[in-house]
Amino acid sequence: MILLLSHFPSPNVELNPAQVRIAISRMTLPEDRIAELLVPFLEGSALSNAQLESLHAYLDLLLKWNSKINLTAVRNPEEIVPRHFGESLFVARQLFPRPIAESVIDVGSGAGFPGLPLRIWNDAADLTLIESSQKKAVFLREVVRTLGLDRVSIETARAEKAAVRAELVTLRAVERFDQILQTAHGLLKPSGRLALLIGESQVKIAQSALPDLDWQSPVSIPLSQNRTLLIGAR
Repeated sequence: MILLLSHFPSPNVELNPAQVRIAISRMTLPEDRIAELLVPFLEGSALSNAQLESLHAYLDLLLKWNSKINLTAVRNPEEIVPRHFGESLFVARQLFPRPIAESVIDVGSGAGFPGLPLRIWNDAADLTLIESSQKKAVFLREVVRTLGLDRVSIETARAEKAAVRAELVTLRAVERFDQILQTAHGLLKPSGRLALLIGESQVKIAQSALPDLDWQSPVSIPLSQNRTLLIGAR
């Protein structure tokens, strides 16, 4: 990676490793580089200019806020784009080959993945982000406001207390996976789908915990050694 001197205090000042990491975390990426990093996850599909602009603005906000609150342990934008944006868009493509009006709940949304990239991909979706952390919820509202996304709501509560239901519920691997699985399942409408972005070792756990769902074969996430997309339908 090429580090521009403008990202550092002075070219004559020697930075310690911690300062270098902070400087890298504050770097942004041009839209063409973002598009290049996303190619493996789109499998021939192309993002519109408006979608790329939204992703670029989202990344900038994430880098800015991540220096204040812990939104993601991944700090380098060259890694953030494939790890978070790329994987989320891969999930979006699998779930929505074409835009369709569908209600979506993203459980434990954190920094907004996969929910917000999914909404950028499918602008016909009605999205609810459930995030119990007040600080992270404030960040999510700022992203939604900056990107001008409509039909997106943020529930600042624990998922098990949410009253909303949706045709699609998304969930990334989280702590207390067994418990949150049951909660996510309870948020499904009849004939709804549950989409899990999890490690391969968690596939059998999910299938055993929710035997009433019709599980598709797991789909490996591009550029990942063990992460997979698992979709179950009522």
